[in-house]
Amino acid sequence: MGTKVLGMRLVTASVILVSVCSVWAQVHRVPQPHNEVKLATSEERKLEPPKDNAQATPVKNDDSTASPHHQKKGEFNQEDGSLATQDSGKTEMHNQQSVKIDSAETIQLATKSDPNSHNVAQGDRKSDDNSEINGASAKNEEELLKAVLDDLAGNVEKYKQERREEKMNIQSSDQESAVEETGEQVPAPIVDQFMTEEQKTALTFYEQGMMLLNKTKATKADKKAAYRLLEQASKLDHSAAQVLTAYAYLYGDYLHLNIDEAKAIFSDLSQKQGCFQSQGALGLMHATGLGLKSNQAKALVYLTFAALGGDAMAQMALGYRYWSGVGVEQSCEAALTYYKKVANKVAADVSISGGVVVQRVRLQDEVENTGQSSGMLDDDLIQYYQFLAEKGDIQAQVGLGQLHYQGGRGVEQDHERALNYFHQAADAGNANAMAFLGKMYSEGGTYVKQNNETAYVYFKKAADLGNPVGQSGLGIMYMYGRGVEQDYHKAFKYFSLAADQGWVDGQLQLGTMYFSGLGVKQDFKMAVKYFNLASQSGHILAFYNLAQMHSTGTGVARACHTSVELYKNVAERGEWSSMLMEAHQQYKEGQTDLALIKYLLLAELGYEVAQSNAAYILDQGESSLFPTSETYPRALLEWSRSASQGYTVARVKLGDYYYYGYGTEIDYEAAAAHYQVASETQHNAQAMFNLGYMHEMGLGLKQDVHLAKRFYDLAAETSTEAQVPVTLALAKLSLLHGADFGWEYWKTQYPSLDMQVYLDLVGPNWDLYLITILAGLLAGIAYLRFFHR
Repeated sequence: MGTKVLGMRLVTASVILVSVCSVWAQVHRVPQPHNEVKLATSEERKLEPPKDNAQATPVKNDDSTASPHHQKKGEFNQEDGSLATQDSGKTEMHNQQSVKIDSAETIQLATKSDPNSHNVAQGDRKSDDNSEINGASAKNEEELLKAVLDDLAGNVEKYKQERREEKMNIQSSDQESAVEETGEQVPAPIVDQFMTEEQKTALTFYEQGMMLLNKTKATKADKKAAYRLLEQASKLDHSAAQVLTAYAYLYGDYLHLNIDEAKAIFSDLSQKQGCFQSQGALGLMHATGLGLKSNQAKALVYLTFAALGGDAMAQMALGYRYWSGVGVEQSCEAALTYYKKVANKVAADVSISGGVVVQRVRLQDEVENTGQSSGMLDDDLIQYYQFLAEKGDIQAQVGLGQLHYQGGRGVEQDHERALNYFHQAADAGNANAMAFLGKMYSEGGTYVKQNNETAYVYFKKAADLGNPVGQSGLGIMYMYGRGVEQDYHKAFKYFSLAADQGWVDGQLQLGTMYFSGLGVKQDFKMAVKYFNLASQSGHILAFYNLAQMHSTGTGVARACHTSVELYKNVAERGEWSSMLMEAHQQYKEGQTDLALIKYLLLAELGYEVAQSNAAYILDQGESSLFPTSETYPRALLEWSRSASQGYTVARVKLGDYYYYGYGTEIDYEAAAAHYQVASETQHNAQAMFNLGYMHEMGLGLKQDVHLAKRFYDLAAETSTEAQVPVTLALAKLSLLHGADFGWEYWKTQYPSLDMQVYLDLVGPNWDLYLITILAGLLAGIAYLRFFHR
């Protein structure tokens, strides 16, 4: 028995000794360079139900709760070497290589390593005989263990304090000029004394590059210089810099386009460090065939791992795949899960202004409708407005102020200019300008220090003049008690006044008050009503709140498909949506390959405009990214995805591709099916005309002259632009219909003469020749009538 107890005590002592040594080794280990790119799990924005009704709670658009400790995109955390990105108002840590040791937690883990340790004597002392061991007091042994662990805890805390003091005292003495183009001096970062010289240099390059990128109103030269610094850091194996550099190579932004180098960096980071951003990028590259052979199975694997790591673009890509059934079995619930995660991040980053406007420009519409506005403002028009504003035109000042405040329509967001224009108009007594000044002071920012008192003054002046923006602003101040005593009744009053004038913020906040029962009786139907009104003006949070209600069945019947579409709308307003405008600008500048890359990647995220624009570029043969043999098949794929999201022109294009055999085999029945969808559900005149022609010729459809005429007439009624070709087609149809009788008569009178021989000499396109002749005759008649006048 004594031998057994001795054995147990020796084993226990060994376990304790190993645990102590392990903890001690963790404390005294040499820290690794803080450059591994990882993401800590960010807390998901959840819809908390009201306590009384267990229902979902919408976003109230109260940005006053935002943490002041959120880092800007690319801001480096000096304490633990981590890189945070402000992807949706939440801090996401990209580097977690450093180990933070809490002495209390270490002791707790050590004492709980053996559940029976409190009953077994612990220590590393030796005994000469079994009786001495058996006679040892358990109480004394526990006290000995406690003394050992207390001593260890003291050493841990002492070591942590020494490390903190060393880190505060150590600063790099190698302060360099950031870049010659900027002419600015950038302070060198605080570096870890345990880093190698190469790692210190990489960190310095990285820090200086990020400072230039995060610089207020960074110029194109600043960004080019920043990416050259990041490129140097990347060559020195700084992981965060490698990710940014690889994306720059992939997009061709500020560095030369180098898809192969981007693939190599992403592959290396993915294999060695499990970097989720790299996995997401590789997934998109496999999906699009950029730099890699197109492989949807591998794309799905990479995107799944990236989504698990928290990559928003990967989550969005998977949401679209499950929603539309691309490479996976269609699943509305799976799509809902992924889109909701992305929407939570986007909605959390939306301010009171509703976010930056996303301009969606279709290349085909822009080319075909040159006389119509695409929503973009050209430079000449902007300069004209600026000239008017400088001359004191109040409307021009307010208009330019709003453009620069929200961004969009080809104008970059610039709050400094917006503030200047609003002040000029407000001084002249414009209520709109006063209200927007109130919004700027209420939100605060780089150029405007947050000030509730000043915001209240401007809101009150505007509201007294009956301005809905000012009324809504006062409502928000009373609702959340910003600079005034919280008063739901006054908030409801001002929101109602604003909503009655159709102002979106008033509608949104009324919906919130009805939903939560703030100052009014809780009424989900009224909440849905006002959220719907706000969504018609395009407010992101209105879409988000409606999605929450439809996904949980709050106030409405649960509808998975509806909630997915709403969440998708929110997700597409994320920061990555800026690539749409970047791609459009590159296309206008003749950088077609760079534009196509962005459109293809955004197409994988489910952006219908990106899908149709990528298909258009491929259809026109304007890019050299892919071999000629792959151009039409790839265009066919993008047209198909765009058509499935309801774009009429894409549906007609699909019919054309099957009719002519572009990228696929000729299939008249498939072509007719696509034309019928475009005709019946989307009332497209081109599709109706094509169906008429196919009925006339019996291609893929039963040959029927009467149905052909019917579709020709429908096309003319639907679009005035179709009237001329329809007139020619009907003339040809009448001529041929009359010729049928003549043909039958000819065969009976002259059976030995075969007219088919003569038709064969003309060729299969004889009908086109006939239409051309008829068109010439009509043109001649019109000319003669005009000449005689």
